[in-house]
Amino acid sequence: MKLSQFKFRLPEELIAQYPIDHRDEVRLMVVNRKTGEIEHKIFKDILGYFNEGDVMVFNDTKVFPALLYGNKEKTGARIEVFLLRELNADNKLWDVLVEPARKIRIGNKLYFGDDESMVAEVIDNTTSRGRTLRFLYDGPHDEFKAALYALGHTPLPEYIKREANEDDAEAYQCIFAAKEGAVVAPAAGLHFSRELLKRLEIKGVEQAFITVHSGLGNFREIDVEDLTKHRMDSEQMVASQTLVDTVNNAKDNEKKVCAVGTSVLRGIATAVSMGGHMKTYDGWTNKFIFPPYDFTVTDALVSNFHMPYSTMLMMVSAFGGYDLVKKAYETAVKEGYKFGAYGDAMLII
Repeated sequence: MKLSQFKFRLPEELIAQYPIDHRDEVRLMVVNRKTGEIEHKIFKDILGYFNEGDVMVFNDTKVFPALLYGNKEKTGARIEVFLLRELNADNKLWDVLVEPARKIRIGNKLYFGDDESMVAEVIDNTTSRGRTLRFLYDGPHDEFKAALYALGHTPLPEYIKREANEDDAEAYQCIFAAKEGAVVAPAAGLHFSRELLKRLEIKGVEQAFITVHSGLGNFREIDVEDLTKHRMDSEQMVASQTLVDTVNNAKDNEKKVCAVGTSVLRGIATAVSMGGHMKTYDGWTNKFIFPPYDFTVTDALVSNFHMPYSTMLMMVSAFGGYDLVKKAYETAVKEGYKFGAYGDAMLII
């Protein structure tokens, strides 16, 4: 497959800029791989496509407030700092992106907060935009993290053309989020309300959790036409024994396993073992999935509508079939479906 095969026309007004009031009332497009049929539903109708003993696998990663606004020493220039991951807790070292990068050099100090009480020193250049910061904070680590996160903002994707507000802190987080570490929300999971999860539970649909700490690599532009030459950024993931037992039991009993989101699809594919089963996994994955790809564990996929050229669109196309997903996306544009994390959803069965 070539990068150019994932181009499509997406009108700007179809990219959702705000969440809707009730997360389980977005539109749902249901795509049937066997028949090629496309149905138009409301998200809570997803209940009708699963039965007792089927398993839904969710990503329980939690988005942390990774976006900081600070000022550079002496000049006072406004600097945007995007926290990527903590490198060393004892020394309070963080891997970050900075904008504008040209203004930030090793040795510079950055000040955060209205009272500029949080100070960081640039100690390394990692990439053109990447830096390593050492936060100069006296106090226990828990206290430091709380103070740092209190200054942070929700890291909305770049296609949302506004700054995050108070509502986003809740809206851009799955209600089952538990394990901190993501800077990108697993968007397919955003549509599940407590009521819907309860109704699935009452119906006997099992809920299982994988942890994949989604990073900015999801949005990094692919700069090669030949997709076999693209390298994904690594993301930390954990597939627990509980998850593996639940999924393998469902497979043994010929029940459906549904991946809620492309991060889950990738996580399951990373932890796959023989005979359509899963094995435990605790480490990093840089698995890049594009058509054609043989999925042996996952039988259904919930996903949002993704941007042109994105790795997420490629994964969805690998699962649903390139031609059928292309047709579904053309239908979505024609029917005015909303795209992006705050947009509408697709169920591929």
